[in-house]
Formats: sequence, structure tokens, C-alpha cells
Amino acid sequence: MSRPLRTISSGTFFITAITHNRWRLFQSAANARLFIDTLQHYRREGLYKLHAFVVMPDHIHLLITTDDLPKAMKHIRGGFSHRLASKFEVWQRGYTDHFIQSREDFESRREYIHQNPVFDRLCQRPEDFPYSSAYQQPNVRD
Repeated sequence: MSRPLRTISSGTFFITAITHNRWRLFQSAANARLFIDTLQHYRREGLYKLHAFVVMPDHIHLLITTDDLPKAMKHIRGGFSHRLASKFEVWQRGYTDHFIQSREDFESRREYIHQNPVFDRLCQRPEDFPYSSAYQQPNVRD
């Protein structure tokens, strides 16, 4: 079965990418942090504007604006795979994308991203999950 051609590659997108065989790769804090480091690296390089993200145990969700979605995803997924240096496949083939067409759609997708760890009972509040753009590091007082 062939993959459908992408008709829109520029704009704001909600992205889902899943690990190969739903391998719980990001259950490891080191792997989750490595993915976030990779994501932030290419953001700083100017490949996309990152609006929201969450790194779940076996998949990721992103909300990004880019001029070239296939290029951005190639760098994000390929860059992480290269840094991980795994002998095994890391990602399922392809990824899903949804073109954002309204402010309401944007807000709904961002809320979904931030609530995803709560839905999966990984935390009680979005701001408690350390592998999400919603994360708020607790204040540490001496």
C-alpha cells in the first residue's frame, strides 16, 4: 500500500509519530530527554516554530509551523535516530499530520497534546509531565 502524497507542506501542523512496533522507547528518561534535545536543536536551527509537544512512551505529538514539513520531520526523526545510535528501527514508517486551519483547531490540538499524559495516567496535571511543553519545573527552595 503506497503512502498518500502530501498536498500541503507549508503551514502549521499537528503531527503524530509512533515508534517502531510501539516500542516504549521514551519510557527511558534519557531517551525522552534526547528526543527533546533533538527537537529543540532543529527549532534553534530555524527549521520550524515549535508551539507544543509531548513525548509519550511510544509516540510523540508536535504542533509546529514550518515551510517544509517533510524536511522538518526528516530532521526530527532522523536526527533523533542518529543520536540514539540504535541497532534497531526507531520509527514506524511515515507519520500523520493534520493541517491547522483555524485558531480553534490550533487551541484544541494544543490542549490535546498537553492533556495526553493525563489521559494515559502518567501524571495528574499537564504541567507535572516533564516531557511536554506544558511542564513547569517545581520551585526548589533552599
